[in-house]
Amino acid sequence: MNELVVVGNGMVGQRLVDALHERDAGSAWRITVIGEESRRAYDRVALSSYFDGVAATELDLVGAGCYDGVHRTLHLDEAVTAIDRSARTVTTSRGRSLRYDALVLATGSAPFVPPVPGRELPGCHVYRTLDDLDAIRAAAEAAARRRGGRAAGMVVGGGLLGLEAARALRLLGMSPHVVELAPRLMPLQVDEGGGALLRRLIEALDVTVHTDCSVRRIECDRGRLLAVLTNELELDLDLVVFSAGVRPRDELARRAGLPAGPRGGIEIDASCRTPDERIYAIGECAALDGLSYGLVAPGYAMAEVVADRLSGGSAVFGGADTSTKLKLLGVDVASFGDAHARTPGALEVTVNDPVEQTYAKLVVSDDATTLLGGILVGDASRYPMLRPLVGAALAGDPVGLIAPRGSAAADAITMPDTAQVCSCHAVTKGAIREAIAVSALTDVPGVKSCTKAGTGCGSCVPLLKNLLAESGVPMSTALCEHFGHSRAELFDIVRVTGITTFTELVQRHGTGRGCDICKPAVASILASQSRAGHVLDGEQAALQDTNDHFLANIQRNGTYSVVPRIPGGEITPDKLLVIAEVARDFALYTKITGGQRIDLFGARVEQLPLIWKRLVDAGFESGHAYGKAVRTVKSCVGSTWCRYGVQDSVSLAIELELRYRGLRAPHKIKAAVSGCARECAEAQSKDVGIIATEHGWNLYVGGNGGFRPRHADLLLTDVDTATLIRTVDRFLMFYVRTADRLERTASWVAALDGGIDYLRAVLVDDSLGICEDLDAAMAKHVESYADEWAGVLDDPERLSRFVSFVNAPGVPDPSVQFRTARGQRTPA
Repeated sequence: MNELVVVGNGMVGQRLVDALHERDAGSAWRITVIGEESRRAYDRVALSSYFDGVAATELDLVGAGCYDGVHRTLHLDEAVTAIDRSARTVTTSRGRSLRYDALVLATGSAPFVPPVPGRELPGCHVYRTLDDLDAIRAAAEAAARRRGGRAAGMVVGGGLLGLEAARALRLLGMSPHVVELAPRLMPLQVDEGGGALLRRLIEALDVTVHTDCSVRRIECDRGRLLAVLTNELELDLDLVVFSAGVRPRDELARRAGLPAGPRGGIEIDASCRTPDERIYAIGECAALDGLSYGLVAPGYAMAEVVADRLSGGSAVFGGADTSTKLKLLGVDVASFGDAHARTPGALEVTVNDPVEQTYAKLVVSDDATTLLGGILVGDASRYPMLRPLVGAALAGDPVGLIAPRGSAAADAITMPDTAQVCSCHAVTKGAIREAIAVSALTDVPGVKSCTKAGTGCGSCVPLLKNLLAESGVPMSTALCEHFGHSRAELFDIVRVTGITTFTELVQRHGTGRGCDICKPAVASILASQSRAGHVLDGEQAALQDTNDHFLANIQRNGTYSVVPRIPGGEITPDKLLVIAEVARDFALYTKITGGQRIDLFGARVEQLPLIWKRLVDAGFESGHAYGKAVRTVKSCVGSTWCRYGVQDSVSLAIELELRYRGLRAPHKIKAAVSGCARECAEAQSKDVGIIATEHGWNLYVGGNGGFRPRHADLLLTDVDTATLIRTVDRFLMFYVRTADRLERTASWVAALDGGIDYLRAVLVDDSLGICEDLDAAMAKHVESYADEWAGVLDDPERLSRFVSFVNAPGVPDPSVQFRTARGQRTPA
């Protein structure tokens, strides 16, 4: 029996063991694995989930029965210290000498710590192993006890690992700073446009970002750390995490006389063999043509090549797909192919949507016929469909591939069967469809088990669902992997059972700890219940969408906008003066919106309560411009002033806006009331549109503007005010209860089986027998309404959230800069 020694039991080393075990039916190889850590191979890609409560055992990658002590043996907490190539032996830190017929080096990489004075002080950590995370957790908990409250931490490095580390600090209850030498976060993956949006989204999550600078030195003072940046900013800290990239662990190979690449890494050829024919290198420690890969997918591909070679095959490694899709601090980021348009003559097609906070760029050939790469920030849902198309001919306009969701061109994206769906395991679309047909697969877990697709980084899992549907397999309506119920079913569960927390809901009706899909959706459901309390109380605060964290809209420079409610667009001169004084005193950019409100831009987070106090004292309240809720009810002046008006549109608009204020929903809701058929309030482009007639009111529903404008459908004609309001009550409550997450009323109405006629039967004819229940639910909402701004001002604990720096509450964020344009401050 041949002897194989594998040095390293990380993800790639373990993958080699599994791949060879599958091929080696005759047990031609006895495998001995030497692992330096005290733990068996675990999923480093999901390392940060350790702070989400995932146990170390759940991250374990070693299957039951893998190491039997006969054919496969694992030695942990032991390092290989020397290789004797002539004798074909390795020596370990425990004095063990092992002979090999083949040796595979899977030593991985080590964290790079910049040569910063003070980097070895207590409180400075790296972010690489579970032991590192245990040390960071202990330090964070000690700092919180010492401070008697929230501590502060700094992450050196704003790349993939750095943002993962920042997320970890945030999960530990710290206020994180991220310091990045480049002008933007994730400089290797995103461009300037994507980086700008990424920064805004990250900063909205209470992470302070410092780019275009580095750490000059770190000092220690009575157990606290002081970091001095090259821009002269000083940060008072409790711990520092270095996460500035990795370097190949090639020192063992160097000592054995094996050559390394110019930037490190053990030199290998396409068979993953070093110049010594008995020795292979795979994963982050290896370098092909001078290039080391810091991602798991190329390492897995190398492991498969070596397993094939040891089994008598001739597989080669010709480089790997370095595409990445991650959710960093809840923000989707994806990069694939030639993302930075380095191909000569490459063209860039960009869609930047500041309203939806998404950025998409495609790189195409000079004749716009071939997809070369792309970048997605904020919404990476199209990544599984786009990445396999790299190098393929485009069927049409590339703008269509990143057009707004639901557009015809975007919905028509198709892939050839030869396209690679799973880059981690090199599984094509054709192979998956064949497996679905031959093995009668009916769900994603079945596809994963049969093909291995989706078992690596997981980014292709959404595409597996699409392929199941494309193959005629009925798909689940489950909200996400943690809940087997749809949003509508979860709404009914919460309503009937009286559950008031996410934790209780997931424990009783779900699995796991939730995700970025179900948490905001459940937060919206809970907030729509009158018994839920304030959205910033308890665990509710951690579930909220970005803007709801501070009850204000985050802007491009990290400041916030304040939008007080102005029902129906009607305002007194005295209230106008208050707004003017607040805008003047806080130097806020002032803009009248299309929804007949006044938007005040440029408020720092610590200024928000001060601004709200002035406004609330003058009789204003939150306009809910930040939430998935009823926003405005726009109106014309109606019969009060207009010679064409036939009804009092202003009074009705004010009554409706005050009635529905604060109503949380799957998506934002806008309404309008026009006093005559001239339609000055543009009611037919709103979720709820009302137009006066000589005999009463016409009611339109399901319209919207935006990227895909939709004309509202006529639901009722010539009804009196009481009937109108009762029907709008029912429409909104029926929508809140039954729509999917992030579904506008336009798409909801369009998708109803029977359309507007079905809706009329439910809301007017009570065909489902639920109208009394809908009426009672709206009455309860109206009765229980409370202003969210006032709720913060009355509660010291809620107020404590509104600071730029937890450890220096009175210090404004120095990164926020302005310039003057047309007499007002705008972002620099």
